Amino acid sequence: MVAQRLKSPNGNFELVFQLENGVPTYRLSMNSEALIAKSKLGFELKDMPDFLDGFKLKTEEQKSFDETWEPVWGETKSIRNNYNELLVMLEQTTTGRFLNIRFRLFNDGLGFRYEFPEQPNLTYFVIKEERTQFALTGNHKTFWIPGDYDTQEYDYTTSKLSQISSLMDKAITPNASQKTFSKTGVQTALMMKADDGTYINVHEAALVEYPCMHLEVDETNFILESHLTPDAIGNKGYMQAPRNTPWRTIIASKNAGDILLSNITLNLNEPTEYEDTSWIRPVKYIGVWWEMITGKSSWAYTDIPSVRLGDTDFSVTKPNGRHAANTENVKMHIDFAAEHGFDQVLVEGWNEGWEDWFGKSKDFVFDFLTPYPDFDVVGLRDYAKSKNVRLMMHHETSGAIRNYERFMDKAYQFMVDNNYNAVKSGYVGDIIPRGEHHYGQWAINHYLYAVTKAAEYKIMVNAHEAVRPTGLSRTYPNLIGNESARGTEYEAFGGSNADHTTILPFTRLIGGPMDYTPGIFEPDVSKYNPNNRSWVNTTIARQLALYVTMYSPLQMAADLPETYNKHLDAFQFIKDVALDWDNSLVLEAEPGDFITYARKEKGTNNWFVGRTNDEQPRNSFITFDFLDSDKDYLATVYSDAKNAHYRDNPKAYEIKKYHVTQKSNLKLYCASGGGYAISIFEVKDKSQLKGLKKL
Repeated sequence: MVAQRLKSPNGNFELVFQLENGVPTYRLSMNSEALIAKSKLGFELKDMPDFLDGFKLKTEEQKSFDETWEPVWGETKSIRNNYNELLVMLEQTTTGRFLNIRFRLFNDGLGFRYEFPEQPNLTYFVIKEERTQFALTGNHKTFWIPGDYDTQEYDYTTSKLSQISSLMDKAITPNASQKTFSKTGVQTALMMKADDGTYINVHEAALVEYPCMHLEVDETNFILESHLTPDAIGNKGYMQAPRNTPWRTIIASKNAGDILLSNITLNLNEPTEYEDTSWIRPVKYIGVWWEMITGKSSWAYTDIPSVRLGDTDFSVTKPNGRHAANTENVKMHIDFAAEHGFDQVLVEGWNEGWEDWFGKSKDFVFDFLTPYPDFDVVGLRDYAKSKNVRLMMHHETSGAIRNYERFMDKAYQFMVDNNYNAVKSGYVGDIIPRGEHHYGQWAINHYLYAVTKAAEYKIMVNAHEAVRPTGLSRTYPNLIGNESARGTEYEAFGGSNADHTTILPFTRLIGGPMDYTPGIFEPDVSKYNPNNRSWVNTTIARQLALYVTMYSPLQMAADLPETYNKHLDAFQFIKDVALDWDNSLVLEAEPGDFITYARKEKGTNNWFVGRTNDEQPRNSFITFDFLDSDKDYLATVYSDAKNAHYRDNPKAYEIKKYHVTQKSNLKLYCASGGGYAISIFEVKDKSQLKGLKKL
């Protein structure tokens, strides 16, 4: 059996493809050590012979590729896309059908996909299951959430691969829509650490016209196998050749920071579809949101349900007195945004339908056009314009995808007419048509349709409850944010584990930025709603750090203006921190324990550092050798006080200023559930540093 071999450009990785008795297999090694053992490839098809065996190698092609491209926004100004490629073209001898497998080997890992070329013996077909394996070499430490067709909003569990089934019941917590499928099913991006210290990440890239991939874990043999999200009748994917699958990705390194800095996911996506991207730009925003999440206020204008949209005369309906999206409250937020230099104000609950939605399975709830009587669309549009602030639209679809598409053109035109250029869309609840799933092929197609349709109106999209990102923001850069994980809102629903933000960058953020909505300065939720005893498991210093460690070109200051006014000294960091970067570095990292990033603001010599820490108190030691050697800087350090603790003393922080240079170093205490943030500004007039300690 002749094997096809491929090495990465730097020679550190080697891929071996081989047909073993007609079965396609691959192996992957790093520095001559096995990373992925012999793993099978192929498909089960519905009502026709499978694509699992009986293959012969028709031909192979190899090539190299090396380019540098610039993202519209991102963690770095430019990205190198350098790989060696192997394309194997297979023929199934008994059926006369063809299957190609394309491998791209980068200096930090592997991407591969299946390609169904145009051919006489295969046109339309239905996938019963994809049978891609990732055969691991040991019982790795794993950071996982339950496999689920409808949600990723779980806390992460850390365990050995062999322990997943025994911990699954505890890992599954309630959600508005969820469908777990197996005691051993987990989601990507899956982060692991081998006993020899090798970090391994498995995910997918360029998820288009195909169902989302989960992983089934063989706890005995340590083999991961793909498990696709089904549709309402159990089929996994409807295909027509020629067609490609998404890429399956494996990122690996002995250095945890290399996983965080990998660009494999982006590089496996196509270049941007848009000729003009000048209308796409990062956004820092506040919102009428947290007060509803905590239960202080309501999305709905009234508590009286309507029978059908339009049947209720809201001008005579008794208001509940708790509606947050009222004109005066929104004006107050606009004033606060203008005073502190924020770009936009998100307003949720502005439109009719909230009084008759949550927990119901209704196809026609929202029209995305009709405001409640206490929300003055035109007046607020003009008021925001006068303050050089935009409002951010909110479209809660209630999971009724068909209904959203019914109104989409009118809704986007309504935004244009009223000076909105960004929308936060939501897909809370079960998908309608009933039986479809958030991560099935049908919904995947809708999410991309919404993004491309928005581009026709020059609108940026931040989709919540949609599928986890897979690097599509390279191709469609108006997709400036996603939720698709357990965000800050869950801190008001009972809390998230203290290690949550030390894991998410290794998992959820591998595919793209997350609208995590940080910036909570009041951890005691009962201060807003006496009936809600939730607690935000963080210190204020760590909340500041999240603006650096949880990358997004869309960043929210999520707490209430009244709370920020009590901590304007700490709030200054949120005002200062950049959204777009020339360079990003990982200074320290260990998944589940801590992450320290340093990022250089695009177009300036200013840097920002952020550190998020789990429940274990630690010291962090960093050097400033990333700074220019011939420059002086003013560093403002926002850190945990010595007596800080995420439960006992979360508001204990210190702010100190230092004179720093490339030769400086700093040791900082990180409290339990804490961290720190540092702004570093270039200083040309050294008199500004007078009296400051030089590190």
